Amino acid sequence: MKTKIHILAIMIVTLLGMISCNNNLLYDEYKKIENESWSLNDKLKFEFEVDDTVGFYNIFITVRHTQDYPYNNLWLFVKSSAPNGRTALDTVEIILSDNKGRWLGSGLGDIYDFDLLWKKGIRFAIPGKYIVEYQQAMRIDDLMGIKKMGLRVEKIKQLD
Repeated sequence: MKTKIHILAIMIVTLLGMISCNNNLLYDEYKKIENESWSLNDKLKFEFEVDDTVGFYNIFITVRHTQDYPYNNLWLFVKSSAPNGRTALDTVEIILSDNKGRWLGSGLGDIYDFDLLWKKGIRFAIPGKYIVEYQQAMRIDDLMGIKKMGLRVEKIKQLD
């Protein structure tokens, strides 16, 4: 009985910690990859509003994949658009496993989550709607094993 109460207490403390860590979260969304098959031409679009042009933010690209994903990395074309119409295109490599084939993200069962810090300590110069689009750049018509892709924007207290 004491073990169950102890486990419940740990779960509650962990949950409260997770909730309190997200109070600086501006945006967090995942897009599902249908049938875990990401077509070369399919783009995933994320849109978020920014009002604060003074604070600093970190932007993360998040990947949820299966253990059957056949590669150790994932190449992306990432297009970002500001409210004034300015766009930027980045080519991003996400390393998902080490040189021994061990997945680097956190896992539960056969599913792994990996967060890549894409932009660190940035300021949004203009208030309004920002758009970020992902397109897989693996040169494979149907990339298997990617379940979801996400984007997370977090306000930070100060620059390191």
